[in-house]
Amino acid sequence: MAYRRFGRTEIQMPVFSTGGMRYQHGWKDVPLAEIPDDVQENLNNTVRRGWELGINHIETARGYGPSERQLGVILPEFDRDKLILQTKIGPTDDADEFLSHFDESLERLGVDYVDLFSLHGINDSRDLLKALKPGGCLQAARKLQSEGKVRHVGFSTHGYRDVILRAIDTDLYGGFDYVNVHWYYIFQRNWPVIEAARAKDMGVFIISPTDKGGQLYAPPDKLRELCEPLDPMVFNDLFCLARTQVHTLSLGAARPSDYDAHMEAVGLLDRADELVTPIVRRLENAMHEAIGATSPEAWSEMVPDDRLGPSGLNLQTILWLRNLAVGWDLVNYGKMRFNLFGGGGSWFAGLRPAEALPTARDEELVAASSGPIAGRVPDLAREALEMLGGEAVKRLSES
Repeated sequence: MAYRRFGRTEIQMPVFSTGGMRYQHGWKDVPLAEIPDDVQENLNNTVRRGWELGINHIETARGYGPSERQLGVILPEFDRDKLILQTKIGPTDDADEFLSHFDESLERLGVDYVDLFSLHGINDSRDLLKALKPGGCLQAARKLQSEGKVRHVGFSTHGYRDVILRAIDTDLYGGFDYVNVHWYYIFQRNWPVIEAARAKDMGVFIISPTDKGGQLYAPPDKLRELCEPLDPMVFNDLFCLARTQVHTLSLGAARPSDYDAHMEAVGLLDRADELVTPIVRRLENAMHEAIGATSPEAWSEMVPDDRLGPSGLNLQTILWLRNLAVGWDLVNYGKMRFNLFGGGGSWFAGLRPAEALPTARDEELVAASSGPIAGRVPDLAREALEMLGGEAVKRLSES
């Protein structure tokens, strides 16, 4: 395993983390007595395998069903001084409620403190206000730190880039020590976030680069061919870790064998640029042939998100998913994400295109956009709906 300094926390962080949202028993918090023995044993073996490989960072959240309870069974096996334990709790309007949730998390985990504590899901301005207001959740988290229950305080986010940058920029109550954020090959719009975090000497944890990064455990043939001789997962790992601003990637392992492909990437880190560069060139060429630009995000700055999009349409994400599908055949991934619209709240913002597009006039869509694609936006959005629309699906945490 390779390790990197996790910003000003000074923690030596493994470049892969055992994320705890795929091996637990569903998404409803249930007592340990209701968890089947084989499910608990799989979690135990998955965490043990990570530890054997040198992955001593285990990350979970209060919202991950019984994940904290189940981890509490296995954590006593490990040297607490070497374990880097992280949990996350969503900000609330009432800081006392937030603190109560934290006490419950400590009890479930069976520990006296956590090394890393995240305010979970600072996605929009309302979440940020809950965190930063006087007597709010960030101030409460710093109180926990002063009591020795928390070593370092950060936040996780699935939200708007401008909101993330505001959270990183704050110095209120000491600001944040690290950030959990989405950034990987197919989604690079958050690079300014990572640069801003580096400028503040914050730790950078990449959320779900394998699943949200394109469902790379089941890539389409075209993507697999474009990434040769690497597995798409290994390519994505190397692409991310080639940048020293990135400290760790969450694996979200569901079973012990899920570590295998990623460990190949560790052995190739010193050749990352050499291996990644020709693959990036092929991917860019394929995308250019499909859309006339080298990146699926080429139009993101030309169209609005749901806050300004006509009828609440998140045109940035709609066109991004459309481009992934036509450029690299990420159709199944696109359908999975596209059909979260309307049900993801601040975690996946925007109204359902099937309902919102018919109420948006073409001239509104054009006027909300800019650049050479403005006149094409109505047709592109409808093409995305035709290609990727379907039955609405729930977020993973609601299934």
